[in-house]
Parts: sequence; structure tokens; C-alpha cells
Amino acid sequence: MNRSNVDKRLLVIGYGSIGARHSRLAAEAGADVACVTNRPAVPFPRFASIAQALAERPCDQIVIANATDLHAQTLQELAQAGFAGRLLVEKPLCHRLDKAPALPPAMHVSVAYNLRFHPLVRKLRETLASRPLYSASFYAGQYLPQWRPETDYRSSYSARKEQGGGVLRDLSHEIDLALWLCGRTQSVAAIGGHVSSLDIDSDDVYSILSVNERCPAVAISINYLDRTPKRTITINAQDLTASLDLVNGTLAVDGEMTRCEAERDSTYRAQLQAFFDNDTSTMCSFDEGRDVLRFIVAAESAALNRRWVHL
Repeated sequence: MNRSNVDKRLLVIGYGSIGARHSRLAAEAGADVACVTNRPAVPFPRFASIAQALAERPCDQIVIANATDLHAQTLQELAQAGFAGRLLVEKPLCHRLDKAPALPPAMHVSVAYNLRFHPLVRKLRETLASRPLYSASFYAGQYLPQWRPETDYRSSYSARKEQGGGVLRDLSHEIDLALWLCGRTQSVAAIGGHVSSLDIDSDDVYSILSVNERCPAVAISINYLDRTPKRTITINAQDLTASLDLVNGTLAVDGEMTRCEAERDSTYRAQLQAFFDNDTSTMCSFDEGRDVLRFIVAAESAALNRRWVHL
């Protein structure tokens, strides 16, 4: 427990797997946690609506962890209720760029791209900070039926395009990291969609090329198909090559290896603590989260029309 958190009141909106994780980790860190959910078996004070929660248990920190297609509506509801605190919205910011709401200045929104908090990702960013970048490759793949073994993948939001499922949004960590490490995107080309026999209506494969402010050749490949999970970043920069393997916890810079076996909750814990401390140095901002959505829309358009999209 972090004693500096004992006076923190946190409201978590949504209690699926990620909402439960945020709630548990926040409570372990010493925060006073409550939830907005219809689920009856919740080990925290529970409210049926946002309005009820804000009226009966005021707070100044909220995590939005409900379905992706409800994020924009939830942000608007909080703005209309006059909420003037800080918000952490699970990734992606919302399911459509045109749904990203304009927010009052009093609301401070961050997006939960927790991989920014992985020690090896941070070390990679520090290593690249002052160097010209020449090429970058981001890869993430895992077989969707293996993601949540306790549930049928066909009933998950990942399987449903209208709920914000599909690799472009589910695996948008790779897009966020590409922007964080390589700068904002200038042009995008892509191929992808639903190509496998998985019983879903969302996209399961995307291969994307982009030109970014700091790097002229960026490649992102994401899928729901790898039977052996894989998550890697390879970057060629001036005088070095860096290769990061997030599954095996290794970072090689010109052959010099750094190992970090971070347990699964560690990046979420670090992100929550930064949120509690109002430390925005590593957090994904609202504008950066919107840039990720802009990239997703551009990739979908590029794949549909078979052409480069300029941002």
C-alpha cells in the first residue's frame, strides 16, 4: 500500500476484466474504490448509474473501463454532470474519431496505454531520444481464442466491430507506441480486415506502413492469429539497432542485452500511481489518444481504397 493514496477516492465505471483489474490494483495501492456496474458480485461499493455515484460519493478521479463504444457517451455524461476532476479512459479513447467529444477545460483526460510504463519501453525511448530514426517495425499477434480462456471469444467485444472490437483498436498499443517513439504520422498505407476463419465480424489482421515525423519508414503488423504470442519492436537509428521483445522481457541494443521480467500487473500499477500523482510525463494525453484514433481511421480508409492517406 502507498500511504499517499489513502485519501484518494476512485470511481471505476465498468467492471469487466479490465475494470476489475483497475479496481483491485487501486484498492491494493490504498485508494478508496467504488464502481458503476450492473454486476451484482462486486467487492466494492456499487452504484447503478454515474449520476447516483457522483451524488452519493463525490470523487475527483475516475477510470472509464466500460465497453469501447460507450466511452464517448460516458465522457459526455460526466461533462454534463459538471465533473471537474481527472479521468483515465481505457484504450482506445473511443471507437470512432467522430465520436471523440469536445471536453470542458476542467476535465483532464488521459488514455490508458499502459505499455508506455514498461521499464524496457521507457529505456528504449530514452535510448532513442536524441538520435535520428531510419526505420521501425512493431509487431503484435496472439490467437484470439487464447486471450480470455474462461470466456467464449465469439461473445467478447473483440469479436464485434460495432462494440469497438478488432485488432486496430484492441492492439492499438502498437499504434500508440509507434507515435510515442517515432512522432506523429504524416502518411499511412494499409491492408487488412477479417481474413481468417475466426467466427467474428471484426478485423483480425492489419499490416500498416506510415511516414512519421521522426522516422520515414514505420511498419506495424497486428493480428488475432499467432498461436504463440509475439510482441516486438525493432528500430534502426543512427549508430544502433534496438530490438525489444515484450513477451520474453528483453531489450537488445547492438547486441547488449537488458532483461526485465515485469509481472503482468506492473505496468497497470505504475500507470495508476502516475494517475493518482497527476504525473503526466508518461501518460497518453487526450490529444495523443485522438491521434491514435486518427491513425486508425486513416488505416481503415487506406485499406478500403488501396491508397495512401495523408494526415
